[in-house]
Amino acid sequence: MTSTSAEFSALAPYGWDDSWAEAFAPFEADGLLPGRVVRVDRGQCDVVTADGTVRADTEFVVPRDPMKVVCTGDWVALDPGGDPRYVRAYLPRRTAFVRSTSSKRSEGQILAANVDHAVVAVSLAVELDLGRVERFLALAWESGAQPVVVLTKADLVPDPVTLAHLVQDVETSAPGVPVLTVSALHGDGLDVLVALVGSGTSVLLGQSGAGKSTLANALVGADVMDVQAARDVDGKGRHTTTTRNLLALPSGGVLIDTPGLRGVGLFDAGTGVGQVFTEIEELAERCRFQDCAHESEPGCAVRAAVENGELPQRRLESYRKLLRENQWIVAKTDARVRAELRREWRRKGAEGKAAMEAKRGRWA
Repeated sequence: MTSTSAEFSALAPYGWDDSWAEAFAPFEADGLLPGRVVRVDRGQCDVVTADGTVRADTEFVVPRDPMKVVCTGDWVALDPGGDPRYVRAYLPRRTAFVRSTSSKRSEGQILAANVDHAVVAVSLAVELDLGRVERFLALAWESGAQPVVVLTKADLVPDPVTLAHLVQDVETSAPGVPVLTVSALHGDGLDVLVALVGSGTSVLLGQSGAGKSTLANALVGADVMDVQAARDVDGKGRHTTTTRNLLALPSGGVLIDTPGLRGVGLFDAGTGVGQVFTEIEELAERCRFQDCAHESEPGCAVRAAVENGELPQRRLESYRKLLRENQWIVAKTDARVRAELRREWRRKGAEGKAAMEAKRGRWA
């Protein structure tokens, strides 16, 4: 098919626009067809096209870099026919949600492409883990998408005062991010979320048991995702969703549902970490020393904010933890950063040794 008007009418619900059409023009000249990947499974993918959804092989797009594999949300160039069908290339991504793998090579794993909103689902059925929320948000900001936190299962917190305190705790940990409360079971708060994800593409993220599949069903208006009960002992669920699925929403917009993420490692997310902890980054600009580590240096504005109650100690510790993790990931692939970290470790080691010797001198 070469009719752009036909492609627009069929693919517009999945996010096709003038910019994608322009990016696809060279492939159209080669007789290829546009489509969007709605599911990837073992080297094959389902691609929605103007002629419907087709199954295609990705063997022509198998790079050594795992960041360049075809993933859910990609716009691809598909051959016009044949059995099997093949994806020949994917269009340059506007955004990409990436986490680190468990590989010792410190590789990135791309979870979803061309996402406008990153919806972080957090269950109110268990105690809030604000550090995990901050971790998800760092990855979301780094992806280029706009994060939003959705506190699910709000019906389990019937006391409005308690619910308000929980929302405030999350808002403190998520500056610049909308925080919504939703009960997918009763439909409470869904109208606000529907309006927010009603344009562009949203990816739904969270731990197993966070209620993502129930939320996805509520947004789609049909039972398209299986739902399983969370364990009573810890509120965690089984992996109801085992692949990333792209779904067109009846009210507009597109949703990518993802499997529950137990491990959420940062991958070169320094900008995202800074965005999550904007108040600390702003305080750091007032420190006496430009390279202040916010530990024991004189004139540290960050430590002063902790001491006077302006900044929670937990926030500073979370900030340090994510910075260290991100530095370690980057250092594994960047020799210059590795050398800088070694110098910093040696400096801190020397300072610690000097401090210990000074104490011994006082005790003698």
